[in-house]
Amino acid sequence: MKKSLIVLFCLVSFAFASSAQRYAIIDSKYILEKLPDYKTSQGKLDQFSTQWQQEIEKKQADLDRMYKDYDAEQVMLTDELKKKRQDELYNREKEVRDLQKRRFGFEGDLFKKRQELIKPIQDKVYIAIQKLAVERSYDFILDKSEGITVIFADPKLDRSDDVLRYLGVK
Repeated sequence: MKKSLIVLFCLVSFAFASSAQRYAIIDSKYILEKLPDYKTSQGKLDQFSTQWQQEIEKKQADLDRMYKDYDAEQVMLTDELKKKRQDELYNREKEVRDLQKRRFGFEGDLFKKRQELIKPIQDKVYIAIQKLAVERSYDFILDKSEGITVIFADPKLDRSDDVLRYLGVK
């Protein structure tokens, strides 16, 4: 009796294990850092970033000097000249903010350069992950580099339509 229970338990365990979902965990940051193309592209991106940051810092230093000069000369200026200098300072300040936004803002030059240099490498890694998933029959591949993120999920496991049906949406 005892042997038959053990055998039955093993058979049931095997049945559950064979129908279990297969998953893998990767670290995309680790993978990217091991790729020579990524290191080269990241170096170029860092150079652009440094160059643009220096450009902004230079303009900011010029603006700071203009403010300092204005504060020193303000007492001797007529109202008309004060207004003219304040307008000039405002315009220069706006220029610096606009340059900073153009270089580092959302969809700015840095974003575009990253898309140009880094995105093709990330796409190559993603394709390799998909091939691995299909080749080894993984249902899920999770990325642990920045929290757990699903990188690949077998579409046949997606139950979104079932949830919509339960909600009465067709």
